[in-house]
Amino acid sequence: MSPVLAGVLQVLALVVALGLAYRPLGDHMARVYTSPRHLRAEKWIYKAIGANPDTQMRWPAYLRGVLAFSAVSVLFLYLLQRLQGSLPGSLGFVSIDPDQAFNTAASFVANTNWQSYYGEQAMGHVVQTGGLAVQNFLSAAVGIAVAVALVRGFAATRSGELGNFWADLVRGTVRILLPISVIGALVLVATGAIQNFSGIHEVGQFTGGAQQWNGGAVASQEVIKELGTNGGGYFNANAAHPFENPNGLSNLFEIFLILVIPFALTRTFGRMVGSLKQGYAILATMGVIWLGFTALMMWTEFAHHGPAFDIAGGAMEGKENRFGVGGSSIFAVATTLTSTGAVNSFHSSFTGLGGGITMLGMQLGEIAPGGTGSGLYGMLIMAIIAVFIAGLMVGRTPEYLGKKIGTREIKLAACYILVTPALVLCFTAVAMALPTPGNSMTNSGAHGFSEILYAYTSGANNNGSAFAGLNADTQWFNTTIGLAMLLGRFLPMVFVLALAGSLAEQRPVSATVGTLGTHKPPFSGLLVATIMIIAGLTYFPALALGPLAEGLAS
Repeated sequence: MSPVLAGVLQVLALVVALGLAYRPLGDHMARVYTSPRHLRAEKWIYKAIGANPDTQMRWPAYLRGVLAFSAVSVLFLYLLQRLQGSLPGSLGFVSIDPDQAFNTAASFVANTNWQSYYGEQAMGHVVQTGGLAVQNFLSAAVGIAVAVALVRGFAATRSGELGNFWADLVRGTVRILLPISVIGALVLVATGAIQNFSGIHEVGQFTGGAQQWNGGAVASQEVIKELGTNGGGYFNANAAHPFENPNGLSNLFEIFLILVIPFALTRTFGRMVGSLKQGYAILATMGVIWLGFTALMMWTEFAHHGPAFDIAGGAMEGKENRFGVGGSSIFAVATTLTSTGAVNSFHSSFTGLGGGITMLGMQLGEIAPGGTGSGLYGMLIMAIIAVFIAGLMVGRTPEYLGKKIGTREIKLAACYILVTPALVLCFTAVAMALPTPGNSMTNSGAHGFSEILYAYTSGANNNGSAFAGLNADTQWFNTTIGLAMLLGRFLPMVFVLALAGSLAEQRPVSATVGTLGTHKPPFSGLLVATIMIIAGLTYFPALALGPLAEGLAS
């Protein structure tokens, strides 16, 4: 079988698997967030944290819950790392330095999982399992909760109420993420991923001596890292490490985990607003972009000519033989079009245009299908922008799902789409202008610029993958990328929840013959065009200095 055909068959297998999971998972999540019942375990949690799950919250109260919970999570994870040297199960590792502890705490709470450390050489079992893995669940549940709050804003009628953050957080964790993770961990163990609490031991004999590895609860952390679109690896090699991702079957399963909740949330959205066709329109938009990026990536990585590339079946530099060009390309697109950040190959070693595709995937806002929750609310913001543009074309007041998109709504949507690019471009410009950050670049010229642009793109968009080649374990990068991750996660949530509150206060308007059909294919086409134009106009100058310049020169 040719490598190209193998890659195409993997894409088809993913489409079938996602299609089979779409309806049951989407409907299940809709029931989770609309059910009046509380499970017994959930009641115990509410009692422990002192929350009343039946209290309805307006957007300021919902936002306070999100920010307060996340602030406590950052503080807890920071202290856990700073005290690691005194904790049992630390495997002899010392406490983490302040700047790196801040960066890691911000990273995992912000659902980014950017790592400036070697996991197997820095974090013991307590921090990995009791700190990082726990935040993999909670940060994902926070993202879904915010998305559900926005959906309730569209569905509500003059109430201003968005549900209860604490109930949404607990239900997302207990009823969605935990059950799937248990099953997924068993699948990964069956494919060869490790799951233990062993200490450091030697593995084989290599030139220069034996290599040392520590074990860990890898399968259970791997499954939630992908399912929750988190991305932080137990080992520095991330999903390229055979303990995390042993073979082609585990690789395909991990890609499925990355994509399944973000895609299924579009059906949840359709159920909750009372129109499955609206969910299908959002799904179609996400699917077209994902398939387009996947095809383009596979073409760039297979199309290089020359004896070495012909023998290898494509650009194999930086890729694992057990995944090949196809499996690596599909994984790279899935992880950068979502907020996952897991990698099974080094994106820095992709072709110049291939590296640019990974960067552009994040710069779209990671909305195709995006992160757990963040992909849906990001796409709905883009839908509002598209409706506004369509309204300008025909001279009508824009409407979406029966809600008028007025001055307040469009200002909040505009702030949402501007804040992340501002963080990326400003931090990149300052880093390139100062003398010290440039010392962290392995390469010069366009590729060196891409290393820094990719780092801040990954951080501010809460992706977490690295281009490789950049030494990010410095006080400058630990601090500035940490700030980019926190601001890139929670500032957009402020605008999303404010928008949800504004929509929830409106009375729905009836559709007329002049109402734009947002459930039809032409709107999906307009939405795709809007996304690509906004991202292109925002980032093209920076991309022209980095990956485009490198790709055209090769």
